[in-house]
Amino acid sequence: MTLVRRVAHPLLASMFVLRGVDVLRNPSPYALKAQKVTPWVQRVAPQLPDDAETLVRINGAAQLAGGLLLATGRVPRVSATVLATSLVPTTLAQHRFWEETEPEAKSNQRRHFVKNVAILGGLLLATVDTEGQPGLAWRTRHAGGELQSSGRRFVSRARREAKTAAREAKHEAKLLKAQLA
Repeated sequence: MTLVRRVAHPLLASMFVLRGVDVLRNPSPYALKAQKVTPWVQRVAPQLPDDAETLVRINGAAQLAGGLLLATGRVPRVSATVLATSLVPTTLAQHRFWEETEPEAKSNQRRHFVKNVAILGGLLLATVDTEGQPGLAWRTRHAGGELQSSGRRFVSRARREAKTAAREAKHEAKLLKAQLA
């Protein structure tokens, strides 16, 4: 892992660790705001509970676990995916700037909304960061090409060897014919 990743992962994860702890300690204020997105969550993931406080606790636990995993460099792509997934409903519940009527509150909520969108962008980059190694999709695409190349080389070599064997057999036949005559 490069120095940049060793520094960037904990920095990106810090917000989620702190927020996860805060939500798990005191979910009530978050649950009040989450009630507005609970019906949307139910449509997207009907297997989740419909109680806002339980959803907030699940989200907080996911953020805490994902943040700790990302900060320590363990399964960074998976943990970044979990954090990105948990950030969407959090942002939609907590920073509803379009509902604010007071200009200062609206501006503040918009700023936090955009901040979370920017963090989401960083998380999305972390989900596809293969640390300089080819990813699974690349390996899958190129495995077929390598297999084709290997097959072509095998066929070409087999043809060459067959021609050589045929020439040698013809030569041996001429020698045998000359010996018999």
